[in-house]
Order: sequence, then C-alpha cells, then structure tokens
Amino acid sequence: MPGFGAICYRSPPLPTTRQTDTTMSDVEEIENPKDRKFVEALSRGLDVLRAFTHGSVVMGNQDIARITGLPKPTVSRMTYTLTKLGYLSYSQQLEKYQLDSGVLALGYAYVSNLRVRQLAKPYMDEFSRRTNTSVGLTCRDRLSMIYVENCRPPEISTLRMDAGVRLPLATTSAGRAFLAATPEKEREHLMAALETKYGEDWPTMKKSLQESFEEFRQHGFCLSLGDWDRNVMAAGVPLHLADGSIMALTCGAPSFQLSEETLRGSLAHQLEMLARDIESLGV
Repeated sequence: MPGFGAICYRSPPLPTTRQTDTTMSDVEEIENPKDRKFVEALSRGLDVLRAFTHGSVVMGNQDIARITGLPKPTVSRMTYTLTKLGYLSYSQQLEKYQLDSGVLALGYAYVSNLRVRQLAKPYMDEFSRRTNTSVGLTCRDRLSMIYVENCRPPEISTLRMDAGVRLPLATTSAGRAFLAATPEKEREHLMAALETKYGEDWPTMKKSLQESFEEFRQHGFCLSLGDWDRNVMAAGVPLHLADGSIMALTCGAPSFQLSEETLRGSLAHQLEMLARDIESLGV
C-alpha cells in the first residue's frame, strides 16, 4: 500500500467561485462545549492551530486573533506555548508563525492508521482509472469536509486534492452526502450552524440542500453541479463505517470533460455501488 507523503493545508489554485470558510466564529458554537469536563484553554490552543487552515501559510498574532475571535494577549500566550511544543515555528524576519512538524506528525499518524483509507484505495484507484474521474475519500471537520485520500488519472490535472484539503460542507457533493446520511438530530444541529454562517444567503442554500437530500432519498447520491466551483461536476455518496461513523466518497471532473447527464445517469450510481463494496470489507 502506498505511503502517505505530506499533508496539504491549503487548497490548490482553482477557479475563484468556490465558497470557503473564512472565520472560526462561523463554527464556534458547533460543538457546544458547555460541560465541566471541557478544557477551555486546550480548545483555544486548537483553535489557534485551526486558524492556519483558513488560507494563509504564515500569520501574526493579530491575524490569528481576527480569525479565531480570541483576545490578542490570549493568542500571544497560545502561540508561544505551541512554538515551544513544536506545533508552530516563528520567523524572526517576518515576525509571523507557521505550522511546524508536530502538526504534520499528528496528521500522518491519523491518516496512516486509517484502515478504511488503506482498504479503499485500490478500489478508488481502479474506479478513477476506469471512469477518468478524480475520486476522493473525505471526513467531516466542523463545517468542512477534509480529504484523507484522493485518486485521479493523469488527464485531470486541475483537481489535485491532497490529503488535508478542506471543502465547504454545504456546497460540495461530499458535504451534501454526509449531511443526507447523518441522523436527523445531528443534521439539524449542523444546519443551524450553517444558517448562522451563511446569514442572508441561507434560504437559497437551504433550498438547494433540501433538493439534494430528496435526490439522495430517491437515488442514494448527491450532486454538486457547479455549486462549489462552476467548472466542476461531482457526485458524492456516504460511506458507513463499522464503528457507526460516516465518511463520504466523491467522484468528479471538470465540466468540459464530464456532463451532468453522464454523472447523474451513470457515474453516480457506480459510485454508490463502490461505497457498498468498500463497506462490505468491514471497514
């Protein structure tokens, strides 16, 4: 089985119509950590690390404070501590921080030990080669889906989605498939968080999601036809793991290579069968 080389913390340069998360405040209440066992200081430290998933490779304390909503003195203490622990490094020249090898080690440990990734990859490789599409395996993180594996043929050079790349939950086929398969109570909680995030755009987005959920009920898959990126056509299906958790499988290609008719009429159904084959492995 091929090894895992590196985790990518920023999306590749693709068309600019994609919707991405911009502030940590969008999701600050999603986990609702209001219990006595919850360690607030640890949560804030992790929020500082998460800030680096929002596009910038290097950031100063002021940038991090803006993204996380934390007071700057708190951020200064967190970045100092995380630097001492090897999770951040500090550039004296730039007077800014960037992620260090401690974060990479954690990400590598997670992905390399993810059994479903190891077992699914040969199936994903074969599906990608046969259908000439980019095939991804994703999991949810707050209001995003994150790639843990991606297989693509050489002909598709614009859809390079390395492990660690984040996708918005509401507009991608991966996110819609995850939401569609999520138990109702949890889905309502996520939908409420999405409503807070998107504000006045929520009614239109909610209608699109409800249509996607109906398509899932009828056919077992969800589509994103230019909703995330106007030049990308993609299908997504949930992958139910033996421990009860849910991931999502996707396949997609640039719109000039893949028509809606082919995606809806053929590939999405094949992707759904691929998910069932992987589930049968007992992952």
